[in-house]
Amino acid sequence: MKDKLLVTSSPQFHHPQSTASIMWTVSLCLLPAGVWGIYIFGMRALLVTLTAIVASVGTEALLGLINKDKTIFDGSAFLTGLLIGYNMPPAVPLYVIVFASVFAITVAKWTFGGLGANWMNPALAGRVFVFFSWTSGMTRWTLPHPGSADVITGPTPLGSIKSGLMTMADTITGPMDLLAAEGVPVSYMDLFLGRIPGSIGEVSALLLILGGLFLLIRKIANWEIVASYLGSFVLLVWVFGGFRYGQGLFSGDVLFQLFSGGLMLGVFFMATDMVTSPLTSKGMLVYGVGCGFMTYLLRFFGSVPEGVSLAIIFMNIFVPLINRAFQPDKFGKLIEEEAK
Repeated sequence: MKDKLLVTSSPQFHHPQSTASIMWTVSLCLLPAGVWGIYIFGMRALLVTLTAIVASVGTEALLGLINKDKTIFDGSAFLTGLLIGYNMPPAVPLYVIVFASVFAITVAKWTFGGLGANWMNPALAGRVFVFFSWTSGMTRWTLPHPGSADVITGPTPLGSIKSGLMTMADTITGPMDLLAAEGVPVSYMDLFLGRIPGSIGEVSALLLILGGLFLLIRKIANWEIVASYLGSFVLLVWVFGGFRYGQGLFSGDVLFQLFSGGLMLGVFFMATDMVTSPLTSKGMLVYGVGCGFMTYLLRFFGSVPEGVSLAIIFMNIFVPLINRAFQPDKFGKLIEEEAK
């Protein structure tokens, strides 16, 4: 035998954070963005969020009872319901939320073996399922009306851009000009703080960033995914984003794209899902760049205004392939036997 295998003890460490503590920590980090959504959209937003949570947790409890597996207290179903509620318009019909929650827990999670075995984010799966099944109900956007009982509907900034591009005047030089021309002027501060129409939990970029930074500090979210996702998306928007307004290279409006739609919610709280993202640092970088590229592609060339949910699900599909391409180094090493 020319070579022999050097066997060493496994460098295995017990991580102090349990699955339940991670799930509840992520939920707490999402809480401020949801409170803001309820403040600007009214109590209907609270009803939508609670419906999603109750439907998700109830489905989890029923399936756990059938399979004799107690998973209801690990917080995963609560987090899935919370994310589904955050991805809903305030005026969405309640039965749509129930269908989204049941689909997420039953099809996207339990069909593949439950928590840890699902190949795509359950909340995103539920959201995309009902979006294409009940599109009209999923696009009933509400204008912010803090303190007022009157509810007025209106398009999201990304929706206004998508429709306004078809009749855009030659004098328009960017998305902010186009929004003003469409009669829905907003400022960058409106976008950053969340004083815009949108899904309940996605409108406040500020609160989502703060919650996401806490997850990065606690190492619950991986910086590789966040940095590569945002970096690739910002680069593509900056370089090519001005073409749709008749501008040249390096003239895209980065701030508008960053703070519009569900980008911050997707980057910090769904693309970084531990179960559906790659295992290694190199794999995470590739995965994040893919998410950024697909988000740019869908937002600028797709038929729907938003592209974050589909982009993350699309890259979830490639995670097994990425893991095989960027496998971690094997522990132990081969040493040559000394020549006798």
